[in-house]
Amino acid sequence: MRPRFFLLLIFPFFISCSASRHYNPNKKFSKKQLQQDYTLLRHILEQKHPSLYWYTSKDSMDRYFDAGYNAITDSMTELQFGWKIIAPLTHFIHCGHTSFNMSKGWNHFIKNKIIPSFPLYLKVWKDTMMVIGNLNHINRLIDNGSFITSINGISNREMINYMFHFMVEDGYAKNVNYIRLSADFPYFHRNIYGLYNNYLVNYTDSLGNAKSEVIPYYAPKKDTTKKEKKLERKLKVRYTRRERLEYSRSLESDSAFALMTVNDFSKGHLKNFFRKSFRQMRRNKTKNLVIDIRANGGGDIINSVFLTKFLRNSSFKVADTADAVSNNLKPFTRYISHGFFNNIGLFLVTHKEKDGKYHFGYWERHTFRPKRRNHFKGKIFILTNGLTFSASSIFCNALKGQPNVTLVGEETGGGWYGNSGIMIPDITLPNTKIRVRLPFFRLVQYRHIPVKGTGVLPDVFVGPSWRDILNGVDTKIEKVKEIIHENDTLKKENAEALAK
Repeated sequence: MRPRFFLLLIFPFFISCSASRHYNPNKKFSKKQLQQDYTLLRHILEQKHPSLYWYTSKDSMDRYFDAGYNAITDSMTELQFGWKIIAPLTHFIHCGHTSFNMSKGWNHFIKNKIIPSFPLYLKVWKDTMMVIGNLNHINRLIDNGSFITSINGISNREMINYMFHFMVEDGYAKNVNYIRLSADFPYFHRNIYGLYNNYLVNYTDSLGNAKSEVIPYYAPKKDTTKKEKKLERKLKVRYTRRERLEYSRSLESDSAFALMTVNDFSKGHLKNFFRKSFRQMRRNKTKNLVIDIRANGGGDIINSVFLTKFLRNSSFKVADTADAVSNNLKPFTRYISHGFFNNIGLFLVTHKEKDGKYHFGYWERHTFRPKRRNHFKGKIFILTNGLTFSASSIFCNALKGQPNVTLVGEETGGGWYGNSGIMIPDITLPNTKIRVRLPFFRLVQYRHIPVKGTGVLPDVFVGPSWRDILNGVDTKIEKVKEIIHENDTLKKENAEALAK
């Protein structure tokens, strides 16, 4: 089976779209232009990235840089350059905040477009790939709940390991990438393996029978009229804005526990939300609090700290160290978003210490104290998984080990030892306009663990359950309910024993 397109060369009918007249996704950049972009990126990362050699030695990183440069043997489109050259390079840094993004022109071009791809959505964990959706509504051939064993002769384990080499992570905390693959497997498969006319899929059905099917790629129908598309986009934007605040945070209560969902530490007037929530829980005499941060990719550390102050029983800091390799972006200022203002910020907030690094002293020195008013003293359960990242992993580290706190779920995607971030502008490469995120500071967590590479580990591990996935059951919430019930039963039995 030969790929219909390598790394998804864009289809001619897209180019005719009026919204994309000024951007040509099929434009090829010369070998010289690509080498210029790549060389510039290498120089910026080598001189400004705070953690380039944190998980990969300099000798190894030099080999990866050289290998990427030597792989530029001919002209490429932006998409080819991004996925064939830049994505593997950023993977080897093992920094979850050093990811690449396509150009603004590409993102504008692709917005609201549904493009051909591998048709199956898969829930992926370890070496398991379970079908949970099918873009081909007619002649689906493979039912939900089937387990894929290979695609085009590539086994599930081999495929997952290979795809991870195009994705970023903190250290070796791969859990985040299982969730990314699960969220959009067709997207990653298309951009990494290319698009095929047909796919040979080996799988086992829900009864355990080994089967094989040849399935066609997903080919979307032609776009509707311009008027309909314009109305659809307008309604979509309004819906997104209306729902965004409710999605970012919520508080629900019943007789057993209060469930606080915090999907982002940047949006939704969080400090007011936290104040009101803990006041309400005090009035309701809430004894069990479940905090769901499974979709929280981080955000403002200040908001993470603010929530921690309502829960932690003792004073704490954010970081043992927070340092940068430089206090300015020169001579690369013009290639980095808001470069002028970032130079001013770096100069004002950092100071050079004996180790030669520029330290962000506030995060290293400032001690945060628990809230007295409305401080929560009951049982706390924190739900985590691979999407629990950055400021969320800092939040988990600050609370893990406290007697009334239990982390339930899976290893966080954010590094437990530390991560790179705080200020994260984009590098924009001058020819292709591809963007690469550049964190300024390496942050080592307060009272960090001695071993690097993992995310924050849960106290009670609850992994994916294929039966619960198919039935729409929230496995982790159910586990918390079970623990609360057991605790209540034990208290009742102890009270009865004392009464006797």
